[in-house]
Amino acid sequence: MFAYIVRRLLLVIPTLFGIMVLNFVIVQAAPGGPVEQLMAQLKGTATSATARVSGPQSDLGGSQGVEGSRGSRGLEPELIADLEAQFGFDKPPVERFFKMMGDYLRFDFGESFFRDREVVDLVIDKMPVSISLGLWTTLLVYLISIPLGIKKALKDGSRFDIWTSGVVIVGYAIPGFLFAILLIVLFAGGSFVDLFPLRGLTSDNHDELSAVGKVLDYLWHITLPVTAMVIGGFASLTMLTKNSFLDEINKQYVLTARAKGLTDNRVLYGHVFRNAMLIVVAGFPSAFVSVLFTGSLLIEVIFSLDGLGLLGFEAAINRDYPVMFGTLFFFTLLGLILNIVGDVMYTVIDPRIDFERRSF
Repeated sequence: MFAYIVRRLLLVIPTLFGIMVLNFVIVQAAPGGPVEQLMAQLKGTATSATARVSGPQSDLGGSQGVEGSRGSRGLEPELIADLEAQFGFDKPPVERFFKMMGDYLRFDFGESFFRDREVVDLVIDKMPVSISLGLWTTLLVYLISIPLGIKKALKDGSRFDIWTSGVVIVGYAIPGFLFAILLIVLFAGGSFVDLFPLRGLTSDNHDELSAVGKVLDYLWHITLPVTAMVIGGFASLTMLTKNSFLDEINKQYVLTARAKGLTDNRVLYGHVFRNAMLIVVAGFPSAFVSVLFTGSLLIEVIFSLDGLGLLGFEAAINRDYPVMFGTLFFFTLLGLILNIVGDVMYTVIDPRIDFERRSF
């Protein structure tokens, strides 16, 4: 297993490099850029934009040519050249890319173009919100979906299966952000009752509360956003679990085990569970990264939660390339590592799996 893990870790390098190249090329080809964004600010709010220009800049990312753009009209060519130099866009794209990757290998993600802060500091500040949403959502989705999926498989075709399938279909068909709006209308001062807050993860007087009060205040704030994300995310895992268990239950070894007189619980948890859970475990890494970074974007906006999803969205809108590429690099690396962890979990659940025999 050790040799397999080493090979997978070595494969992380070209995979990560390829993902970064592809995204860099796409951003390079996209219209607009941080220089054009700043030139628009110069024309509209010259004082604040000029103050920003005087600060230090990172030299990551790519930009389109700006002299012929609409934003460059009316600005001195010397000023445009200075802006490009300060953002690092006076260098060829290939040189910018390899400098960026060299910095990333040292975990130097540079400084945000428009926030006057290091990218690492921004991510650390936003991380608690996204981790809170991601961990609670993932935990509750798995705690709900796996038992429900097993129960549906055991009672396939029964009234319980039919009614719960209706709930699953509703959860699958309606996006989580629509559930969030519904929860606000019902429970957060909309048309009905006002039980839960609308903004943030804590109250203004959070620091003044006791230890128990802080925990209750945190749970009070996170109830609605996590509920919305769980409702929107449990459907797929429930059906995956059900179908996986149904496939295993109908196999010959289950019939043989029952014929030997083993109890249903012994058959289910001693034989079926281990095999059926393999496909569920395989989807955990991608599910966790998705919830942590992208799945909570609209939920963060609706409930005014300043997390990583909102940070990434604002960076894309503002063409804040250090934030865009820095977070992309970090979470791609995290996702690749978690995929390896998922493979290791295969062997924990079923020791018969031997990755050493796999060829690449």
